[in-house]
Amino acid sequence: MEKILISLNALLADLNVYFRKLQNYHWNVEGKDFFVVHEKLEEYYNCIFKQIDEVGEHILILGGQPLGTLKDYIKITKIKEAENKKVKPDEIFNNITTDFSTILADIINIKELADNSKEYGTSSLMDEYILKYTKIIWMLKQSME
Repeated sequence: MEKILISLNALLADLNVYFRKLQNYHWNVEGKDFFVVHEKLEEYYNCIFKQIDEVGEHILILGGQPLGTLKDYIKITKIKEAENKKVKPDEIFNNITTDFSTILADIINIKELADNSKEYGTSSLMDEYILKYTKIIWMLKQSME
C-alpha cells in the first residue's frame, strides 16, 4: 500500500503543477486561434482541478496523507512549469501533449500497482483517467497534424 500512496502523492504533485501551467497558458495564449485555445485550456484545467480533489480524497480513503503545499509539489513533480510570457498555440499544444503523456504513464503505473495489490478502488479510478487522458492526447495530436 505504501508504494501506491507514494505514487498517488506524486500524481497529486504533478496534477497541481500542471493545473497552474494550464492556467498560465490560458492567461498568456496569443495568436489567431486565441478563442479556441483559451477555451480549451480552461476545459483542461477545470478537469485537472476535479482530479486534484479526487486524488487527494482517495489518498485519505486509503489511510494516507495527501501532500498539500506547493513546496512539496515542486520537490517531486515531473511537470515543468510554464514561464510567465506570451505563448503561441503550437508551443502550448506540444508542451501539454507531452505533459498529458507523462501523467498518463504515471497513472498506468498506479493502476498496475493497484491491480497487483488488489486495490480495486484505486484501479478503477485510474481506469477512468486512462480513458480520459488517452482521448485528450489523441485529440491534441489530431489538432497538430
